[in-house]
Amino acid sequence: MNGRSAVDAERIHRDAIVIDAVAPLLDRKKYVDSYSAGGVTCVAPTISAGTDSPAHALHGMGSWLRFVRARKDLKIIQTASDIETAKRAGQMGILFHFQGTGPFQTDLDLVEAFQALGLRMVQLTYNRRDYVGSGCEEDLDEGLSSFGKKLVRRLNENRIVVDCSHTGYKTTMDALSLTTRPAVFSHSNSARLFPSRRNILDDQAKAAAATGGLVGVTAVPQFVVPANGGAARPSLDDLIAHIDHFVSLVGIDHVGLGLDYWWGTLPFSDVDSVIGEWDHYVSVGDWSPEAYPRPPHYNPPEIETPDMLLGMTQGLLRRGYNEDQVRKLLGLNWLRVFRDVWGE
Repeated sequence: MNGRSAVDAERIHRDAIVIDAVAPLLDRKKYVDSYSAGGVTCVAPTISAGTDSPAHALHGMGSWLRFVRARKDLKIIQTASDIETAKRAGQMGILFHFQGTGPFQTDLDLVEAFQALGLRMVQLTYNRRDYVGSGCEEDLDEGLSSFGKKLVRRLNENRIVVDCSHTGYKTTMDALSLTTRPAVFSHSNSARLFPSRRNILDDQAKAAAATGGLVGVTAVPQFVVPANGGAARPSLDDLIAHIDHFVSLVGIDHVGLGLDYWWGTLPFSDVDSVIGEWDHYVSVGDWSPEAYPRPPHYNPPEIETPDMLLGMTQGLLRRGYNEDQVRKLLGLNWLRVFRDVWGE
């Protein structure tokens, strides 16, 4: 990138609304400053995952509410305009996201309770079968359960974004045909480019776009490229190839970022810790070694950590996207979906 292009990238990145819609890394709040340094306007920590209990999710929300209260540079996001306000004020927004419906158990009234505390996006399953439907790791997917259909309707009523990542094919297609508000795959890549069970088929992406939603592309290495020689080592261009595919498939208005940085990818932990995390999730059945090959794996070096996210803007410009398109991909598409679902 020449000098003029580098200046343009820095200006665009500085002025853009940048939204990373999935951030389990923020279970360790010491990384908040890394996202701020990377120019992120709004980030979605994973408050709960899988079959976590209501008490676990409540504790997670309380911890974040207390943390944000002590930081003038942070803001809890409840409306789309909150994101714009945070950008103008030089703050970073925190958006509450569940990766799984465990905290609701089978009590739909808990949707209202968590929504009142700030919950704004909910993933239907986490890889396995639950009360709602089947995860993407299941061999048999019978679609949304009757409870799952009621839950989707209740999420719609409460203006909570329906998220289909980690969810089985039929269950997602049922949800996308049922939802009355835009729905998303918050962090999923293209199965056409790399046929991992965690990636999605073209008709799934089209169905999400048809609701007015989008696909958020993930940087998790083993969902970008195969793990050759025991490790996945994608480049930024490998990741942007997934963006290119979805843009050509569903249009520039229906693609965003759900980068999914997490502490089990180098350099956030040492190799032994990373393998220990992998052993745990495989042993409890959340991950299969086929979809989640044994680590270590490596983030694209150009965006290895959240403080390096200027590299994403540089990469998109280098790939040929113009300024308006880059702004949409960085955050404006998410902002539109949030406004459509949450209101102002």
